[in-house]
Amino acid sequence: MSSTPKGGTEEFIVHVTDASFDGVVTSDRPVLIDFWAPWCGPCRVIAPVLDELARELGDQVTIGKVNVDEHPGLAGRFGVQAIPQLIFFKDGTEKDRIVGAAPKREIVKRLDALRD
Repeated sequence: MSSTPKGGTEEFIVHVTDASFDGVVTSDRPVLIDFWAPWCGPCRVIAPVLDELARELGDQVTIGKVNVDEHPGLAGRFGVQAIPQLIFFKDGTEKDRIVGAAPKREIVKRLDALRD
């Protein structure tokens, strides 16, 4: 798992791999995983929103990213056929998902529901 701060805008984002995925989503706090690819325009649009949320909520939630080109097995495991796709986990179980770029307020609303 690449949880080492990367500096800049991604310092609070966890870059998730096949090997680290289960350990990340079984965290004792809510987890948001962004399935994305570098060539995806909407993924690039939502990236700054997720970076901002990671900075603001980093002590309360875990935000991770899975590059579907590098980890197609994870995309297949969760039936990800369109990106960006945000999947919300609590205690290792999928609780919600958003397909496509969503506004910050919608993402926060769904994270808040997991923190209750």
